[in-house]
Amino acid sequence: MKNVFQIRGQALQDAYQYFDHHIRPLPKTEGQQFDEGGGDFTDNDVDAFRHAYVSGIFTMEIGSDSAAFWGYLNEVFPGGGSSGNNGAGTRNMDFWNNKVGRKYGRKAKRKDALLKMIHDALNRGELIINPTDPRQYAGKPYVGVNSSKPVIVIEESKTGRNRSFLDITTGEILDREAIVTLIKSGRYPGYRVSVIGGMETPVSNRDKISENNLG
Repeated sequence: MKNVFQIRGQALQDAYQYFDHHIRPLPKTEGQQFDEGGGDFTDNDVDAFRHAYVSGIFTMEIGSDSAAFWGYLNEVFPGGGSSGNNGAGTRNMDFWNNKVGRKYGRKAKRKDALLKMIHDALNRGELIINPTDPRQYAGKPYVGVNSSKPVIVIEESKTGRNRSFLDITTGEILDREAIVTLIKSGRYPGYRVSVIGGMETPVSNRDKISENNLG
């Protein structure tokens, strides 16, 4: 299973490096790290470029539907380079730019080509760089989440066993014991409990959406 957090972290750094070298200099800390806390990374051109590129990389790495799913999670549960407590305008901007990124992620064969495509899209005005832009994102914010299976894995042990889970409808973070108890109580009908290696383990009833399969 690919680690989406590592994919996202590397994509953020790639986006900032490209933007800093080819569009305009970005603020940095004394240690020459990009200073995301400085206020110059939100609701502007770098914000738009970042969202589009990360979404494009996710599309290249895990597919367009999965990229839409994780982009949605990033807006609902933001953190680490996201725009924080998003208002309606900011969220619309982010969903729009994520969609643009997915479009070019389906076309690009290499990361450098994707970076250039996103740069060209920024120059053409295809990206939204201000939350007051009147263009509205149309479409579902994510694809294919089964309402009976709203839980995703957010942490695995070193041996690959699923350890922590997120209910995307409530924002609850659950450990293995908690989700096993809730499955047994009937709260999550899309899952079952199996004994694997002598341990009760939550397992998904399989469907076509890999992101909501726990097993």
